[in-house]
Amino acid sequence: MALKLEDKKTFVKEINAVADESISVVAAGYRGLSVAEMTELRRDARKAGVYLRVVKNTLARRAIEGTKFECMKDTLEGPILLAFGKEDPGAAARVIRDFAKEHKALHAVSLSAGGQLLPAEDLERLAELPTLDQGRAMLLGLMLAPMTKLVRTLAEPPAMLVRLMSACGNQEAA
Repeated sequence: MALKLEDKKTFVKEINAVADESISVVAAGYRGLSVAEMTELRRDARKAGVYLRVVKNTLARRAIEGTKFECMKDTLEGPILLAFGKEDPGAAARVIRDFAKEHKALHAVSLSAGGQLLPAEDLERLAELPTLDQGRAMLLGLMLAPMTKLVRTLAEPPAMLVRLMSACGNQEAA
């Protein structure tokens, strides 16, 4: 069904607003996926907090104009879907990668993170980025490591003294 001009303008505006809020985007070819598989992909994307939209190339090019993802304009060819990661830069890449493992018809065409165009081969690298919670946990671990070492160092001499006294007490009892 063809879209009317007003519908197209609304569609472009919506995608543009999502692109402005997003951190990363993955453009993927979906030719060969059934309707049931596309529904499953959309469900997976919703669970991961990824905005997924099938879009015509001309509308996609207009939608990403003026955003940090404008660098992808020349790579949009054939039937594509756009997956936008709003909070987690690797979320969209993880959704596409995980779904493509089971469904070979889905393949990454190009991706962009932080305004930088990346080749489709970098999908795995982007998908392996830690989530926000994992990143916070890693940072917290790095910040706590020196304090933990200091506490262990300060606690060791009294612990050694107690072990020495216990060993002496055991020797006298024997």
